[in-house]
Amino acid sequence: MAFLKEFRDFAMKGNVIDLATGVIIGGAFGKIVTSLVNDIIMPLISLGTGKLDFTNLFISLDGLKYATFEAAKEAGASTLNYGVFITNIIDFLIIAFCIFFFIKQLNRLKKEPASALPATKNCPFCLNPIHVEARRCPHCTSELGQD
Repeated sequence: MAFLKEFRDFAMKGNVIDLATGVIIGGAFGKIVTSLVNDIIMPLISLGTGKLDFTNLFISLDGLKYATFEAAKEAGASTLNYGVFITNIIDFLIIAFCIFFFIKQLNRLKKEPASALPATKNCPFCLNPIHVEARRCPHCTSELGQD
């Protein structure tokens, strides 16, 4: 029973729940980016490269030539699908860029404005931190001159 209690305590920590939430959102975000790559970006790249379809870039391992990846798949041929690999690399780069951009914006919003004046200073007698406007140190009760 101690093991189950320890596991429950671990699973209910904020970090684990945050991680689980991140994984779920990341999976959904990955589907969106995959659709963006496959349905929007790759057709534009294909248009710019003369109708090159990356999914049809493959090497047939049986030595025969096939017009398309689908034809090779129907024939049961083993293939090295380097076009799909290129698509996945582009997919990864877009996801990485989106995450970078999102984190950069989050960090920009989280930055607190730096205060112009410090709120504390050290007592010249006991060296404990005190409020900058203090006239007497609450730690050593020394009277402080105004700086």
